Amino acid sequence: MHSIEPFYNWRHLYVAAEDPHSPFYAREYSEFEYSNTIYNYFIHPQWDDMGSETMYVKILFVDYTENYAIIELIGEWNDAINNDVMYLKRDIIDEMGYLGVNKFIIIGENVLNYHPSDDSYYEEWFEDNGESGWIVFLNFRDHVLKEFQKAHIDYYFVSGGELDEFEWRKFSPGQVFGNVCKVISKRLG
Repeated sequence: MHSIEPFYNWRHLYVAAEDPHSPFYAREYSEFEYSNTIYNYFIHPQWDDMGSETMYVKILFVDYTENYAIIELIGEWNDAINNDVMYLKRDIIDEMGYLGVNKFIIIGENVLNYHPSDDSYYEEWFEDNGESGWIVFLNFRDHVLKEFQKAHIDYYFVSGGELDEFEWRKFSPGQVFGNVCKVISKRLG
């Protein structure tokens, strides 16, 4: 797990540690000191600690004009024990929401498992986004999506179909956002 880095090809466009509105503003990173772990497995030091013992995050891009954010996750999404969605919602999503961000693209290729609890934070996140906002789960593993469905939280986000195998790395953040908007428009239309 220590070799899985968050996506870095958009660093010339956005760096959360340099964004005064980011929850990770002024954070300093080490390239050599591995201190964060998921179940005793060290993870790359570029991942951001959001308070959870099992899930880490990287804000890859935020556009405060178009009101969207692209966020990558790694680890185990464990609401049953660690209430990971609470950390994500309170410490990351709410901070962006205060600035008008209401469209979230959550990349879950490196989310290995999901353990459910109740849906209250998902419902709150969904409602906070308003009529023009949305939450998209991009490239989550099939078994994780099935766990979301079993827990009945899939109502609160858009996933599946072309969003499960979206080759987002070859696009700019604006292109990812545009392509996701097209998928959402087709589904709603």
